[in-house]
Amino acid sequence: QVQLVESGGGLVQAGGSLRLSCACAVSRRTFGDYAMGWFRQAPGKEREFVAAIDRLGVRREYVDSVKGRFTISRDNIKNTLYLEMNSLKPEDMAVYYCAAKFVSYVGITTRLYDYWGQGTQVTVSS
Repeated sequence: QVQLVESGGGLVQAGGSLRLSCACAVSRRTFGDYAMGWFRQAPGKEREFVAAIDRLGVRREYVDSVKGRFTISRDNIKNTLYLEMNSLKPEDMAVYYCAAKFVSYVGITTRLYDYWGQGTQVTVSS
């Protein structure tokens, strides 16, 4: 069983920064056994992929719209996933979710992830 809890969302002006965290509680396995991802969903839109990272924190992948601005990382000792977001734009405004799957790497496909957090709201004012 995996429980994911996101935090760090809030209101920020365009051009500002936020750091999202996803605390992971795992039973019978370890956080380092899971590939992780960040997704977001804006009102009236489908949930979309933002970034993914393999279980060791080596392989990373981003949607084109956030490349060079967002950085995904993980701390397998602290059981936490991060998303550093810089140069935020109004179009980044959404609820951000972290997701996990017991595999080395998943990538961009939403339906392949097995566990999801409840989300944290990111609001960007122009």
